[in-house]
Amino acid sequence: MTREEALQLLDSYVDNKNLKNHMLAVEAACRFYAVKFGAAAIGEPRSISMEREEKWGTAGLLHDADWEKHPDKHPQVIIDDLRKRGVDEEIIHAISCHGNNFGLERKSQLDHVLFACDEITGMITATALVRPTKLEGLEVKSVKKKMKDKDFAAGVNRADVVQGAEELGISLEEHIQNVITAMQEVKGDLGL
Repeated sequence: MTREEALQLLDSYVDNKNLKNHMLAVEAACRFYAVKFGAAAIGEPRSISMEREEKWGTAGLLHDADWEKHPDKHPQVIIDDLRKRGVDEEIIHAISCHGNNFGLERKSQLDHVLFACDEITGMITATALVRPTKLEGLEVKSVKKKMKDKDFAAGVNRADVVQGAEELGISLEEHIQNVITAMQEVKGDLGL
């Protein structure tokens, strides 16, 4: 599935601009990690790392596609749709276990990345929205400070944010910085 096809599919499911922006943010973060972790594969052909980036980006872009119209069946509706379209099973599995809706074990690196990027993008977005410069100049310490305020962005599961970094094997600070960096690359698309 190309990015253009994924965007068309996303548009067919989602009307809410904020939800679309969330998925664009998660896509950017997943792509960031595809490149970061791909760089560790010494001697890997560029075509393979580009394929990984597209695959991981697609998972991020579509992970919550059915949330707006089918919250009680999320993510089963999008999973079924993707299967019918012949989308790579690695993408489908990552979407299936990103919120642990089915009690599936996260196994692949993509599974862990999608889980790790989902909640943290929400916290970063919420933090950016209360700043006059939005994402520009946003620092890790600002995000961590807002995480301590349980009333701020109350829908963000802080335990998942921490667990996500642990599953990636990096510090929470590094993870937050990585995702800020990824989101800054697409800040115009996010309105931030």
